[in-house]
Amino acid sequence: MQNEVQTIGFGIIGCGVIAPTHADAIRANQPNGGELVAVYDIVWEAAQKLAARFNVPAYSDLTAFLAHPGLDVVNVCVPSGLHSQVGELAARAGKHLMLEKPLDITLEAADRLIQTCQEQEVKLAVISQHRFSPAMRQLRTALEAGRFGDLVLGDAIIKWYRTQQYYDSAGWRGSYQFDGGGALMNQGVHYVDLLQWTMGAVKSIRAVTRTRTHQIEVEDVALAILQFENGAIGTIEGSTSVYPGLPERLEISGRDGTAILEAGRIKTWELRDEKGEAGNYGGVTKLPNVENISATSAAADPAAISNSGHVFQVGDMLEAIRQQREPILNGEEARKPLEIVLAIYQSARENREIFLPLK
Repeated sequence: MQNEVQTIGFGIIGCGVIAPTHADAIRANQPNGGELVAVYDIVWEAAQKLAARFNVPAYSDLTAFLAHPGLDVVNVCVPSGLHSQVGELAARAGKHLMLEKPLDITLEAADRLIQTCQEQEVKLAVISQHRFSPAMRQLRTALEAGRFGDLVLGDAIIKWYRTQQYYDSAGWRGSYQFDGGGALMNQGVHYVDLLQWTMGAVKSIRAVTRTRTHQIEVEDVALAILQFENGAIGTIEGSTSVYPGLPERLEISGRDGTAILEAGRIKTWELRDEKGEAGNYGGVTKLPNVENISATSAAADPAAISNSGHVFQVGDMLEAIRQQREPILNGEEARKPLEIVLAIYQSARENREIFLPLK
C-alpha cells in the first residue's frame, strides 16, 4: 500500500492577470500534494471571481487570509513594488513564498526580503518559468558540456507591444513606485535572466533608455551593451512600442556553436561537433520550418503563455519543502537579473558605464 502524499496548501495574494496561471499550476500539482486553499485581493470582487473559478475561499483581509487553516505557501502576484512588503508579512507569518518576477524593484527591498525569509526559515522562490522550457534545458545542458566553446556574443531581444490602454487599465502600470521600470523591469526581466544564466556574470553595462510612444513614467524602449566576466559581450533590447509585437529571442554564440531561441523554441541550432567546420567563409544557416509562433508568445498578450514553467516551479517548491533544501530559483538567483536591470537604468540616467556589483 502506497503512502499518501503530504498535502501542502497554497494561497494566492493578488488576483489579477497572472493569478489564474498560478492557480492552474497548483492544481496541476495535486498528484504531488499541492492544493490551492484560499485567495486574497484588496479588491473583494477580484478575490471572489478567482475564488469562484477554483472553488476556494476568498479573502479581502490579509491577516485572516494568512491565518487560513492549511496555508503553507503564499504565491505573491501583486505589483512588483509591493513584493517585499507583502512577502515579508507572509514570511513572518511562517509561510513559504513564491513570487512573480521581479524579486522587487530595488536591491534594498530584495535583500530585506531574502534576509527575512532566512531569519524566519521559510523558502523563497521567484518565478522565471522560461528557464524550465525544453529548449532552454537543451541549451543549458549543451553550454555546461562545453559544446559552444568559449562564449563570444549573447543577445536578448524583447520587442513587444502594449497599448496606452494597457497602461491606463491599472494605476500601478508604468509607474516607478509600483512597476519600478518599464519594458525591461516588467516585460523583459525574464530574458535578462536567461541571458545572464547562459552567458555568465556581467562585468559592466552601457545603456540608453527612452519613452517614445506611451504616456508613462518609465521606459518603453531600452538598449544596453554588456561586457561579461568571461570576456564575451552582448546586448539587451527591450520595448513595448514595437507594433504589433514580435516573438522574444535569445541568441547565444560561442567559438564552436550558435543557438537562437524564439518564443521559447529552438529556431537555430548549429554546433561544430555536429556539423564540422563551416569553411573559410562560413556558411548560411538554413532555418528549419516552424509554425507561426506569435499566437503563443506574450509579445502581444501577457496571458498567452504556457504554464508549464509555473507547474515545474510549484512542483520544485513542494520538493524543496519536503527535502528541506533551497528552491532551484531562490532569492539569490532572482537578485541577479534585478541588479542588471537596475544597472541599465543607472547607466542611462548617468550616461556612463556602470560596473557590477552595484554599490
